[in-house]
Amino acid sequence: MSSIEVSARPKVGFFASLDMRLLRQWHRYLGVFFAPAIIFFAFSGALQTFSLHEGGHGSSYEPPAWIVTIASVHKDQRLPHAKPKHAAAPKMVETDHDKPDDHTDRAPSAPSPLPLKIFVLSMAIGLITSALLGITIALRNKSERRISLILLTLGVLMPISLLFL
Repeated sequence: MSSIEVSARPKVGFFASLDMRLLRQWHRYLGVFFAPAIIFFAFSGALQTFSLHEGGHGSSYEPPAWIVTIASVHKDQRLPHAKPKHAAAPKMVETDHDKPDDHTDRAPSAPSPLPLKIFVLSMAIGLITSALLGITIALRNKSERRISLILLTLGVLMPISLLFL
């Protein structure tokens, strides 16, 4: 099949009328702008998948403040409010009807969430890696470096500034 026959085929669909250079350019601009947020949310989501942002009831684990902060931004789109140091967690009072009977049949155990958690962690690593590679590719293009740097800077500063509104 010759190149004349291939190019003579009619183009169909929405993207047929768009120039591929223009599509790649917009893809680069959007990718560079949103890459910092993608990296942030992938990283904070991976931490939350393993519940590193909260201490378990009865557990001695106290999550680091930076993990609690980024989890609050991820989940609530705001910085966490400081808790008074004298405020204690409410104590649960166990009543007789809360205690399981020793002779009752136990429910079958649920499937382990670990395989999915590992997948989510792998996905987060893949997203972060892909975003970093995209930034690298965009910044290596000398003709578009200035606009890529501006968009990357805006992509970092805009969500941070919106957090404080």
